[in-house]
Amino acid sequence: MAIYHLSVKSISRSAGRSVVAAAAYRAGQELTDERQGLTHDYTRKQGVEDAFIVAPDGADWAQDRNALWNAAEAAEKRKDAKTGREYELALPTELDAGARKELARDFARELVERYGVVADVAIHQPGREGDNRNHHAHILTTTRTAGADGLGAKTRVLDVASTASAEIEHMRGVWARQVNTALERHQVEQRVDHRSFERQGKEQEPTWHMGVSATALERQAGREIPGREPVTDLGKQNAEIRERNRVLETARKAVEKASALFSGLEKKARLAVGLARKIGQRMEREREAERQRKELVRQAEIRRQQDIRAAEEARKAADLERNRSKGLSRGRSRRSARGYDPW
Repeated sequence: MAIYHLSVKSISRSAGRSVVAAAAYRAGQELTDERQGLTHDYTRKQGVEDAFIVAPDGADWAQDRNALWNAAEAAEKRKDAKTGREYELALPTELDAGARKELARDFARELVERYGVVADVAIHQPGREGDNRNHHAHILTTTRTAGADGLGAKTRVLDVASTASAEIEHMRGVWARQVNTALERHQVEQRVDHRSFERQGKEQEPTWHMGVSATALERQAGREIPGREPVTDLGKQNAEIRERNRVLETARKAVEKASALFSGLEKKARLAVGLARKIGQRMEREREAERQRKELVRQAEIRRQQDIRAAEEARKAADLERNRSKGLSRGRSRRSARGYDPW
């Protein structure tokens, strides 16, 4: 399952760290810190899958890793100066090496375009004794903008508390979208979310960060007795949290299954109601058509009866007229026979 992880850390002199040493270790190369006069050789380091630099347009000099990070050290005068900023990313194991590299490059480009810095990308394979799905990338960026003439102004937006948290949250969202786009492009169903379980509306409980020491103890115990119970307090707590989450997930799936079943029944009920309504409407239309047919028959019968009565009345009137005419004709005939002529 694709896992979301993005953490941001600073490389600071106050912690006794050198950004040249950090870059050498992550890239698996030999670099010399000119400020301290120390050479850091990590050419024997295993697990470095790839390393490359993404720089702003015109800053071609920054492609030299040794020149880049010595310039970053030389640009700072304070004893507690931040000389670099590191973004640690979990790369989806569902993608192949080429797709993971392109994904890390896309995020580095986003950092370069947004802040004007140089990004030094190192892609690491999973550790031999850790989770074999733990493909990850370290992106080391300058704390100053870069141009054709070297490093420039500080990226204060990432140093001031009032803006830094918002910027980091923005980049976390960018990384989530880029990962999901890559997963979709490669037809992988899983998706990641940079928000906390609480912000996602999930009841799942987050595990505690183990740290280097506790992780090493758990790995050593696993090598001695494979499959044994956790030996550290953090390991035990996380095991209990995972078990609670498993129970919650089982319950959630049961609820989803019941909801899906109910939704299916509800859908069928709606279809049945709709079908019954359509049948009722059709029957109503048929009843109305029958009523109209009967009304037409009744009206036709009324007109037929009216026609019959009119014809009968006309016949009777004709008979009366004929009878009257016959009566008049007989009267004239009798008067003529008696010799009476009024004229």
